[in-house]
Formats: sequence, C-alpha cells, structure tokens
Amino acid sequence: MTNAAIYMHPNGFDTTSGRLLGRHSAGESFLRGFLRHADVERFYFWHAGGATISALEALIERIQPIERPKTWITTTNRPGIGEVGVLHLPGPNLGDEAWARRVYGPNSYSICGLTHTTATARVMEILSQYATAPLSDHDALICTSSAVRDSVETQLAGVREYLAEAYGGPRRSAEVQRVTIPLGVNAAEFETTPEQRKAWRERLDIPEDAVVALYVGRFNTREKMNPALMALALEKAAQATGKPIYWVNSGWAESEAENTRYHDGARALCPSVHYREVDGRPADVRFSIWSVGDFFISLSDNIQETFGLTPVEAMAAGLPCVVTDWNGYRDTVGHGEHGFRIPTIAPAPGEGIDLAYWYANDWLSYVDYVGAASQLVAIDFAESTAAISALVQNADLRRRLGRQAQAHVRAMFDWSQIVPQYQALWADLDARRRLRAPAPSVRDNPYRPDPFRLFGGYPTQHPSTDWNVQLGSGVTWPDAKALLTRPITNYSHFNRPSLDEVETIVAWLAVQPRARVSDLVQIFPAHRRSAVARGLLWIARYGVIVLRPPG
Repeated sequence: MTNAAIYMHPNGFDTTSGRLLGRHSAGESFLRGFLRHADVERFYFWHAGGATISALEALIERIQPIERPKTWITTTNRPGIGEVGVLHLPGPNLGDEAWARRVYGPNSYSICGLTHTTATARVMEILSQYATAPLSDHDALICTSSAVRDSVETQLAGVREYLAEAYGGPRRSAEVQRVTIPLGVNAAEFETTPEQRKAWRERLDIPEDAVVALYVGRFNTREKMNPALMALALEKAAQATGKPIYWVNSGWAESEAENTRYHDGARALCPSVHYREVDGRPADVRFSIWSVGDFFISLSDNIQETFGLTPVEAMAAGLPCVVTDWNGYRDTVGHGEHGFRIPTIAPAPGEGIDLAYWYANDWLSYVDYVGAASQLVAIDFAESTAAISALVQNADLRRRLGRQAQAHVRAMFDWSQIVPQYQALWADLDARRRLRAPAPSVRDNPYRPDPFRLFGGYPTQHPSTDWNVQLGSGVTWPDAKALLTRPITNYSHFNRPSLDEVETIVAWLAVQPRARVSDLVQIFPAHRRSAVARGLLWIARYGVIVLRPPG
C-alpha cells in the first residue's frame, strides 16, 4: 500500500487566512503536489475537524481540482483509517494520535508526520513524548532537513538518558522511525515572465537595468529573521561595488508595530541601498514577485527555521541565492553552484543552559527565547560582501547560477520527485505493520485516564448492575420531560440517554415498580446498554428515578 489518508484541517493547508506561516505554504504546496503526482487510484482524506467536509472540499478544489475518486473518513472513524493503512499528518504530533489509535490496537494503522519548527515548547514536548508514546517503527517522522533531524535526535537522546537514569533501562519496544525527506515545490508555478518583471519594476519604481536583491518571508525581527544582517551585508556590498542595489522585501508582519520595527530598522542600516516593501500574502504576489529579483537573499539567523522553503522557491524561479550556511539551507543551496552560503558562528553546545532554564520556567517567552538565541549568531561579512558583489557586478554569473539553481530544483525538489519518496515510505510503514500480529485494543490512556477511575475516591459509592431502580415518587413522563429539558439540567449531553430513551425507561418502570438495572438495560439494543446503564445516574440526579443498592 503506497497510499495514505491525508489529515485534513484548514490550519494545515489554508494560505488565505491572512496569517501566512511557512507551514501553511508548505502544506498547500504538498497537497497540490500530492494530488498532481501521487500514483494512487483513489484519494483518502480524514476529516480532522476545524471545518465542515464541504468547506474542506472547497479548499481542496481551490488548491488542486481532482478527477480521481476520493473517500472521506469521518472524524470519529479511526478504524476507517486502517482500511487505508497509513494516516499522514501535516505536523509532528504523532504521540497524541498514537494514544488515540491505541483504543483500536497499536497496529491498526501507521502514523506519519513531519517537522516544521522544533523550537516551541509545545513541539519539544511532542518530540519528547516519542520516547514513551505507543509508537513503533511502523510509524515515522519525516525530518525535512539533516539539520532538523539532528535536533530531533538530540532531543530524544536527552529524554532516553533521563529515562535510563530514572528507570534503569532503555525502551523495550521499537521507536518511531526518523527519515529525511525535504519539502518540495511545484516548480513550474515559480516560472516568471518578462511581462511580470516589467510590471513589478514599474510598480516599485525600479529601473529595468538595476540589480535587485529579493527577500521573501515573514517580517518578524525576533521570531523569524532579523533583517539587520541582510541590511548590513547589502550596504557593505553597495559601498564595495559603488553600484546601486535595490532591495525588495516581500512578506507581512503580524502587527503594525512589528512592521515598522522591521522596515525602519532595516532601512537605517543600509542608506546606500534602495529599499522597497511589498505585501507578499496575495496569491498573485506570492508567485509573481520572484520576477522582480536578480538574486535572492536570506541570511537566516534563527533556531525556529528548520528547512527554509523560500530559497527553493527562489531557485525554482531561476534566481541564485545568497543565504547563510544554516539549518536546511545546507541541504538545498550548493555553494558556488546555485549561489553562495555565508558561514555562521554560534555558541558551542552547553553554553545555552541558562536560556533553556529560563524558557522552561516561562521566564522567557518563545519570542524572546528564539530572539535571544539569534542574537548570538554571527555571520562572515567579508564572505557576504564578496558574494553579493560578485552577483551585482557579473550578470553572466547571475544567469549561470540561476540556470543551475532552477535545474537543481526541478531534479531534486519538485513534488514529482518528492511524492514518490513519501509513497515509498508509506509502503514501508504499511508493510512493517502488516508483519505484526494484531495487538489488542487498550481503552485506557494513562495521560488521559477515565475520570471516574482518576477521581474514583470522590463519591461515597459506585452503582452496579445489581442495584435496584424505580421511579421517583409520583413522577410521570410529562413531569420528567419538563424537568430534564431545562437549561439547568440539560447540558453537556455527551453519550447519555436520549429523551426517547428516558421516556422508554419511565414507561417501563411504571409497570415494573422495582427492578434491577441489569433487567432494565435489556430493553435496549446491545450497543446502547452501557451508555443507558451509566446514564441512569443523570436521570437519578434530578429525582426522576431512584437507585438503591441491593438488599
């Protein structure tokens, strides 16, 4: 089986909400690439919530219309995922899904997910849970770069070390697989035209023969990337070459204050550079803005970055890149082949214990945590000046590196090349799962235990099926209905007797004035008996019936 049920929630794939994050762009790109290139006869989607199926259908239609058959697996139908074999998540939250799967047996289907940022406290907890969650090697986490895979392995190694120290041994069952598969792009979408270039240059008042550095990304100095490094690097190159350099920043900020801080701060550091800003969220901008540039610049300095999709998009558009030698950029941009990677320097392992401790205690916010870490990352400005200067002064170099970059993306990062890697992984997971004997389902989750077990010491006693049940004194069905339909009594109605079932109970007890719970539940279908037996307490709570122990 090389197919998977795709977890469908708008937060994983929708790029139109106004808050455009990298994982949204990556999710939309994956879904479009998968629907175009997957070698499957039918598509399967798991309705994970967040929107109606009809709204999700519209989202899929907008991203990539499909003609092949599709099947929706409803929110609560996890056994239906087993018919496909694999569930693919748009993030790393495999542990929670594994606990949910355990109810149906840990081998009932495989779970696959992927990394985005791994610096948030939530994701660190998610990754740490891999060491104890009911996951196996028929499950997998796709790490989008070798750098983020190293960080995941480091996180897990620390948890393993603690568990061995505290509990005296390693995990006995197989761990979730970690595999490295990069993000992809639909390369053809980033091909630009001379007409687009002309229109953008006119719109931004940039001469046709000017050299333009383009940055695309979120405008957030602390949480995403500080533009100061790019500003300083471009200023040094402008002074070294004596040539005008235009710098276009296409993106968005989450607040007007952040927008001002980003752009005013960047402008002040590069007075010799002609600065332009663009709202990069509209779809027509996202795919045409690349035409304005002559080279792409992204001097990432932040630990929140794991892969870095924009350099791949830039190369797909035929732009050479000037990027930092940092995280996933190392896997995508060949130094001297597709542009230049600028060396970076950061503190050695072990020198950030104070940062980690303050973050763990919530004395540092996430934004200040990643911001403080990025403040300790430096770059080689001599290398950046040389790289930018070479591109500014040599049009032939720009064209050659751009052609090589574009060919590189088409060969290595187009979804037509990446989707088969996903499908091969899913086939491996499904094959491993099928080799295992079906494991029994386990209804209890120790992290989310049965509340009546967890708080079992609270009540005086617990009823059982041999208890006696009878109508409350003088109770009739109209009385019971009026009482149980009031807002003060009829709330939080999860899996308890319906009004029709209550009416049946009242009518039955009217002719069976004293009976046992075990007798009463027999009048209902087998699949409803446990819910009705438990729900008798709701009816008794308001005096409609009376429950008494035997004797």
